[in-house]
Amino acid sequence: RSLVVVHFWAPWAPQCAQMNEVMAALAKEHMQVTFVKLEAEAVPEVSEKYGISSVPTFLFFKNSQKVDRLDGAHAPELTKKVQRHMSSSSVSAGSNDSAKEDLNARLKKLINAAPCMLFMKGSPKEPRCGFSKQMVEILNKHGITFSSFDIFSDEEVRQGLKTYSNWPTYPQLYVAGELIGGVDIVKELEASGELDTVCPKAQKLEDRLKNLINKAPVMLFMKGSKQVAKCGFSKQIIEIINSTGVDYETFDILEDEEVRQGLKTYSNWPTYPQLYVKGELVGGLDIVKELKESGELLPILKGEN
Repeated sequence: RSLVVVHFWAPWAPQCAQMNEVMAALAKEHMQVTFVKLEAEAVPEVSEKYGISSVPTFLFFKNSQKVDRLDGAHAPELTKKVQRHMSSSSVSAGSNDSAKEDLNARLKKLINAAPCMLFMKGSPKEPRCGFSKQMVEILNKHGITFSSFDIFSDEEVRQGLKTYSNWPTYPQLYVAGELIGGVDIVKELEASGELDTVCPKAQKLEDRLKNLINKAPVMLFMKGSKQVAKCGFSKQIIEIINSTGVDYETFDILEDEEVRQGLKTYSNWPTYPQLYVKGELVGGLDIVKELKESGELLPILKGEN
């Protein structure tokens, strides 16, 4: 059989029991897939070989080769991965070259997703190996802004990136799309004082807020966007500004917790939405309503008052 899904589980973990039920339902739906349960602690040498550090963990095998992995009780993701590998099994071998091209394009996109990209085991908040933890600590110590990708979340990326970058281990650090190296190289750069020149520094929050406030002559900090307001107050203020015909830009504070909290302190204004004209705070919905009623809103938005 082409696809085998192995569930590393433990009888004491309730989430494993739930995922066993999900797996049983999937087995009925996909008769051609083999589903196997392995008690992780009963087979320590196997668990160690495949890096099983928590349960539930699912490994996917095709032709005796591991092709994917899923850590945690994520039923929708398990279903998605089973369906994806099922469909790729039915694709002819002649499509291997195009699949490789697709993967390389995806890897290139991931590497360039941020000026500084870290491919690691786990996340910056929860590193899942000592080397990844050391790397995060060094970058944070130097105030370096970076985005990360958890290679445990995608086996295709995990294996593909080793070949793509010709670097066999993780973590891997990239700056401006170029591989810098692993933790040893980063330690060397730190010791020589070069790390601060190689990696982009974190922009101070106050500078960032100033830049955002002055991004456009009229800036609205709100929940959601012009197209989809995500609270009643934001919806009302957009309707009022739209009625003036004045051009403006918005920033969704739900997308950035640092900005959401920092702007309250910076502007000494505790709620959202917040409207700024030429870098100066006008106020929230109530003030904008009052200005509209008094006829002062349009001149203020145009910067005449």
